[in-house]
Parts: sequence; C-alpha cells; structure tokens
Amino acid sequence: MNFSVPATSANLGPGFDCLGLSLNFRNYFSINESKKQTINIYGEGQSNPHFTQDNTFIKIFMQTYKKLGGTSQFNFNFKNNIPISRGMGSSSAIIVGAIFSAFKMAGQIPTKKDVLNIALHYENHPDNIAPATMGGFNVSLVKTNKFGKSSVVNLKHDIPKNIKSVMVIPEKPMATKKSRNVLPKTYNVQDCIFNISRSSMLSLAFSMQKWELLRECSLDRFHEQIRMATFPILFQVQKLALHSGALMSTLSGSGSSMFNLCYSDDAKYLAKKLFSKFPKFKVLVLDFDNDGVKIEKG
Repeated sequence: MNFSVPATSANLGPGFDCLGLSLNFRNYFSINESKKQTINIYGEGQSNPHFTQDNTFIKIFMQTYKKLGGTSQFNFNFKNNIPISRGMGSSSAIIVGAIFSAFKMAGQIPTKKDVLNIALHYENHPDNIAPATMGGFNVSLVKTNKFGKSSVVNLKHDIPKNIKSVMVIPEKPMATKKSRNVLPKTYNVQDCIFNISRSSMLSLAFSMQKWELLRECSLDRFHEQIRMATFPILFQVQKLALHSGALMSTLSGSGSSMFNLCYSDDAKYLAKKLFSKFPKFKVLVLDFDNDGVKIEKG
C-alpha cells in the first residue's frame, strides 16, 4: 500500500506551538507484507545508517500496529523529500505517517482525530502534527481532562490556490530541541499581548483571506528573533523577501528554513530574487496542501 505525508511550516511568527500549515511537498512510502522486514530509503537520510538501523518511523509503526493486533512483517520503502532538521516538519511527517499507515495495514480505518491524538504521545506540540494530519491552515491547542489525559483540539481551514509558499532552505540544520533551549523561560505582559493579538488576527486573516494584513500579523516577540540570531543571514533572507513581494516572511518552525507567502503571480519573481542573492540555499516554490496524510493510488 502506498502513502504520503506533507511537509509543514509551524509557528508562522507569533503562533508559537499552536499555528501551522501544510505544504504540498511530500514524503512517499510504500508498505507491503514480507517474510522478512526490509528497509529501503531514497532521498533525505539515505546515506545515514542510523535511519536503517534505528528507524523512528518503523518503531512507531510497529508499536501502533501491534497495539491494533497486527502480527505481520513488512517491507518498507521510503522516498523522503522533506529536509531533516530544517523546520519543515520532517519529524512530524514520520510520526503521523507511521500511525496512519499502521491503522491501514492492520485493516482498520482511523479518523484523522485518532491519528492526531496518538501522535501527541510522540510530539507534545500540535503545531506540526496537526497540519501533517489534516492539511490546510491549522489552529491547535492541547487540553487535559480530569484524568490527566491530553488531547488536541484543532480547527482547520483550507488554503486557496491564489497564494503560494516560497521556501528558502539553508544547508545548515537547526535541531528543534537545541533551538528551544536558547529561548527565555518567561515573557513580560507586553510581549504576550503583542503575540496574542497578532496570532489571533493571523488566524482570521487566513480564514477571511485578508492577505494584506499578514505582514503585521506575522510579527513575533517570543522566539523568532532569538533563533534567527544564531544564524544571522536569515535576517537578510527575511528582509529581501518582504521587499520582493512576500506578504509574510517567518522562520519555519524552529528553522533553519524561512517560510515566505506570496500571491501565486509573484512566486517566480520572489524565488528568483531570493536564489540570486542566496545561491547556496535551496529555494522552492510550493503549493499549499489541504489533504494531509493520505493513501496514494497505485
């Protein structure tokens, strides 16, 4: 059976750990019953023996599959496009893809809500796992019931075709855990109000397609400037993007990629300007995805 799961961009400036969206840039994988488990990886991670010897996808897949009563062994083939440790949701793609496919291979039909809540056991921030599961633009929170069990409350809004993403992807990775360690432990009231107001309006701007508001709505005082300061060239990327047609330009997740949103008609020009200035970085023009994790035909 063939599956795919999309890349994501999270935080989107002020929406720290709660806002994210899905990009039509996918990892593909096939899983078939086999007498002996085998793993084949193409693309990202193919030259790293760690990904075949201690594969996180297969660990999560087998944990989920066995809980569902499965007993078979499988041949796994991965075609990985999502860059690793670049802020495009590679870890969430692994988690969501493994859980979703485990249900299918066990002959069960999960709701995407089921997948999302199981994924929360492996990734305690829903900003990436929500769009990877659901597709589209997502606002998510985690609630805990009186028994101490956590679950995701999520709202999704489809993204129209008249806007595109232009991703700037440096060669330098930025590990999420290490990047989080540089952030302050507390914030003042003024900065909290600044972020709450902008993340709230950013959510409405996406739902109402008020794209002209995104530049102001995407400003942040919680994490972005601190993280970008560890890789200062990103400030230049952001400045050029905003001067070349980007409606917003934010650090993608914890970095090192920069997420830029623009009108579809401006995407090629924006990408050209960014690649011309930063030729060592990968620049991708991407559609948005409204499907999330899914079964592929064929």
